[in-house]
Amino acid sequence: MNETDMLFYGSYAPRLKEITRELLKKVRMILDGISSDTETAPAEHLKARIKSTDSVRDKLLRNGYEATAENGMHKLSDIIGLRVVTHFVGDIYTVLEQMQQDPSWRVVLIKDYIANPKPNGYRSLHIILAIPFNCEGIDNIMVEVQLRTIAMDCWASLEHQLKYKKNIKNANLIVDELKRCADEMASTDLTMQTIRDLIQRGN
Repeated sequence: MNETDMLFYGSYAPRLKEITRELLKKVRMILDGISSDTETAPAEHLKARIKSTDSVRDKLLRNGYEATAENGMHKLSDIIGLRVVTHFVGDIYTVLEQMQQDPSWRVVLIKDYIANPKPNGYRSLHIILAIPFNCEGIDNIMVEVQLRTIAMDCWASLEHQLKYKKNIKNANLIVDELKRCADEMASTDLTMQTIRDLIQRGN
């Protein structure tokens, strides 16, 4: 959290940083509980962020709200975001199952964009959690956890970069090609999952 964000969030900032640390620690414990062996660990990496001032303001204004930190805390479901990047598709649902059982939070919503990809090809599993805040009159805040494979994360990162390029020629062709790549990468993910399942059954 930079100085601008600290000023924007004001008295909420220390608690936001504390929750982010606690969330990372708790999810790491969940991952280690699934497997602490580096060769079979379910996650390649994970990272968390507190939503930037500009992003909060833009999202609130788009939705017709005044761009204040208080409105951000009450109205947005991703003030804190956590991304868990797994090796295999199956690991996503294993992590989801463990997170659903954890009493540290309440699962509010699950959006499965793996079973139901977005039209552009985006795939990921999103979990909205209600986490106790207990500060400045706010009981809970909403946190978004994204679970995706390395392939899904790679595609999303590239698609995000290309989406903001200006004056792109053949934009429709590029959109079609990105969708094709997303489908091919999803097929590879499923093949890799099948190979792992075969190996595990053979042991």
